[in-house]
Amino acid sequence: MHKITSKLPVYFASDQHFGAPDNSSSRDRELRFVEWLEELEGKTDVLFLLGDLFDFWYEYKEVVPKGFTRVLGTLARLRDKGMTIYFFVGNHDLWMGDYFEKELQIPVFHEPQLFEIQGKRCFIGHGDGLGPGDKGYKRMKKLFTNPVAKWCFSRLHPNFAVGLGKSASLNNRLISGDEDVTFKGRENEWLIAYCEEKLKQNYFDYFLFGHRHYPMKVHLNGGSFYFNTGDWLRYDSYAIMEKGELSLKSLRSDVSFPEIL
Repeated sequence: MHKITSKLPVYFASDQHFGAPDNSSSRDRELRFVEWLEELEGKTDVLFLLGDLFDFWYEYKEVVPKGFTRVLGTLARLRDKGMTIYFFVGNHDLWMGDYFEKELQIPVFHEPQLFEIQGKRCFIGHGDGLGPGDKGYKRMKKLFTNPVAKWCFSRLHPNFAVGLGKSASLNNRLISGDEDVTFKGRENEWLIAYCEEKLKQNYFDYFLFGHRHYPMKVHLNGGSFYFNTGDWLRYDSYAIMEKGELSLKSLRSDVSFPEIL
C-alpha cells in the first residue's frame, strides 16, 4: 500500500485524450488543462492522472510521439517544484514505457493500486478491462500488451506506426470503449460490479477510476463509494479529496454530478 502523508487537498483527473479528434480541438483542450494544472500550484502537492492523457501514445526506445509540448512542459515544471504526480496508463496510452519515469520522475502504474490518503483506503486505477463483460477489449488488450506483438509493432517506422495507431484509437471501438456516457443502471455498469466484488475481499473507503467518461458518485455496500472522474472532452471534470472527503468538480458551471444510491 502506498501512503500519502500530505494534509493538502489531493487532485485526480483522467481522460484528456490529447490528439483527438483533431489538432484544433485538442489544442484548445490542452490549453484549458494546462491552465488548470498551473492553478494547482500552491493548492496541492499531490496529483493523480488516471489515464488516457493522450488519445494515442507509443514509446519506441529512442522515440516518443510528436506534440503535447505544453502539457509535458507543465508537468515537468510542477515536478521540479516538488509536486508529486502519479500516472496510471489507460486503454489509449497503455504502451507507455519509462519516458515519464526517466524524464519527468513521474511513477507510472499499469495496474490499479491501493493508496492511503488522508486516512482513507483508496483503490485507484484507470478502469479499463475491469469487471464482467467487455470481452472483446480484454482480448485485444492481451494482444496489445504481448511482448512479441509490441516487438513486432516497434519494427515499424514511427511515421507509419504512429499514424496507424492514431487512426485505430479514433475509429476502433474495441480500443475506444463504449461511447455511451450516460448512466446505464447499476446492473450494467461493469465498474460498479467490480467494486462490489472487491469489497467482498477487503474494505476500501473509495474507488477512483476514469475510463467511463461519465463523472459520478456511487454508493456501495458498507459505506464505501465509487467515484468516476469523468473526462475533459465533455465535462472538464476532476475529483478532489479534502480532509478525507472526496468530491467531484468541473471547470464548467453547467455540469452537474449524479449521486447514485
